[in-house]
Amino acid sequence: MPIVPSLLKVVVLMGGPSEEHDISLKSGHGAAHALQQRGFYVESVAIPRHLSVEDAASWTRAAIQRAGADVVFIALHGAFGEDGTIQQVCEELHVAYTGSDAEASRLGMDKIASRQRFIQAGLDVPRWRALPSGSRELDWLDDWRFPLVVKPSAQGSSIGVSVVYDRDALPAALEEAGRHGTMVLIEAFVKGRELTVGVLGEHALPIVEVIPKTTFFDFSAKYTAGMTEYHVPAVLDEPLVRRVQDAGLRAHQAAGCRHFSRTDLILDASERPVILEVNTIPGLTPTSLLPKAASCIGLSYEALCEQLVQMAWHGSSHLVRAAS
Repeated sequence: MPIVPSLLKVVVLMGGPSEEHDISLKSGHGAAHALQQRGFYVESVAIPRHLSVEDAASWTRAAIQRAGADVVFIALHGAFGEDGTIQQVCEELHVAYTGSDAEASRLGMDKIASRQRFIQAGLDVPRWRALPSGSRELDWLDDWRFPLVVKPSAQGSSIGVSVVYDRDALPAALEEAGRHGTMVLIEAFVKGRELTVGVLGEHALPIVEVIPKTTFFDFSAKYTAGMTEYHVPAVLDEPLVRRVQDAGLRAHQAAGCRHFSRTDLILDASERPVILEVNTIPGLTPTSLLPKAASCIGLSYEALCEQLVQMAWHGSSHLVRAAS
């Protein structure tokens, strides 16, 4: 049974020591306002940017305890928020929290480990290779074709990602990706339609097609008004819709996600869904991709945020409240 919102105190965590600090603030403020509209007693907690991960964990632990949270709504993106750190803090405090558990969060943030899970689950991924940051060993490139995509192994929002069109440009791309982590992922550029599949509870949401005005859905395309066109839902025939949604749901399950996620993929020329990554805490502003998809099934932004709190409180990945 749904709980009465006024009986729960929800602490919304945002900000944090991440390169996605500012984006997280937008998600957090949006979610806090939405939950207040649904009748919850909400306290917003903005975690300072300048803290080390260890200090941020201690700072946040104290803030959660001081607030007397019943449910922690995690609106954090990137390192600290999506890599299992804050989830571990909540588990140690025995406080219910939204989203995937610590183990799945760590896996989802690690593009190398999660890709291995996708392969084990029989999902298609781009051809790829992992290198330690700073490595300049490129003999393996002889049988690869350009363009290539170079990215950090543990960042979100396309931070540090480059599309490389020739060998001469590769060292600079490796250096840029290496500035954002200890490992770098190189993958074949898959040409096709950029799609994203949100999962809520145990159900795949309608597919969103992303049509950026840049080479790919990079940071500027994601967060600059007018730089990307969205088709919600994507225009696909029904058998293809089912195949793409199934791929997104299987990626969610392979990573061990709960409550919600968003899988980014490319539909290649042969209409094969090629998985790029799973986002365990996708953008949560009213205009973000997951809320756009949820609106297609009649779930308002406010109702979506309430669903996440309900699932966290009940310890369930089943939807608790009907769409409204």
